[in-house]
Amino acid sequence: MAVTRLKRKAKRNQAIAKNRIAEIKRLSLKTDVQAVDVEALKAEFAK
Repeated sequence: MAVTRLKRKAKRNQAIAKNRIAEIKRLSLKTDVQAVDVEALKAEFAK
């Protein structure tokens, strides 16, 4: 019995996996905003 490969489906699955990994990497690079001192920012722009 011959085995046929679903090349188009394999390509799509690989593309989805690569996009998922890229998205996770992109999101993990962003740092969370921590404890912003609003008054210090206002003073900085007031100069």
